[in-house]
Amino acid sequence: MRAESWRPDAIDTKVPSVARMYDYYLGGSDNYESDRNACEALLEQVPSTKVLAVNNRRFLQRVVRLLARDYGIRQFIDHGSGLPTQNNVHQVAQSIDPASRVIYVDNDPIVLAHGRALLEEDDRTAVIHADMRDTESIFSHPETARLIDLSQPVAALFVSVLHCIPDESYPGELVRDVASRLVPGSFMVVCQLVSERPEIRQFVTDFMAEATGGHWGRVREESEVTEFFDGMEILEPGLVEVSTWRPDTELAPIQQTDEWIEWGGVARLG
Repeated sequence: MRAESWRPDAIDTKVPSVARMYDYYLGGSDNYESDRNACEALLEQVPSTKVLAVNNRRFLQRVVRLLARDYGIRQFIDHGSGLPTQNNVHQVAQSIDPASRVIYVDNDPIVLAHGRALLEEDDRTAVIHADMRDTESIFSHPETARLIDLSQPVAALFVSVLHCIPDESYPGELVRDVASRLVPGSFMVVCQLVSERPEIRQFVTDFMAEATGGHWGRVREESEVTEFFDGMEILEPGLVEVSTWRPDTELAPIQQTDEWIEWGGVARLG
């Protein structure tokens, strides 16, 4: 796995980061006191948050496995990838075909630190330090050019990240911009935090904006996420709460609460 250079002093341990908070909820150790405090404070108000994070990770793994196994996808661009954890995108895809290639995109310096430290021998995986909104820089990056053949189908992943993008940065246009660069037979995987309860949307949006120093967007409604998929062919079972998207078995854990959920799905580009 390759990564660009990073500076240890670029990591601000006093301000929570979404990537490190997610790592904490998944049981990881790559987080700081500020991240843990923010996570615990959020859990007090929205107790389902940890379960939601775990179910979202399982959704990502199921999707990558299905796209690699059933649709022959061998190229993945994971926007806002976060910190490496067990069964990350490259591990799942390469378990189907070792030749699968993965680009991770994140703007958190600690993600780069792990990208440099892990799997140095894996030349089919790279980490790009970039804002996921900077599509031109991502697609023109030397590592993308090295690993991704844009004349062949690609799966572009936006899994639990678009709520980090404010409305003024037009997350729907971002999704459509990426989709426009991919050939037919490619896939868009999109989900984000939604709630149909206005008080939850407002509380979480305000809490995360303050906790992360403004590195946050908005908890949205299902109808808003639906618009991200305009003009795309959505795979069955459609847009759903992600723990119900093609569960591995009937015994797979289903999220029991609806205060807020990860909501989205998978679309094939024609």
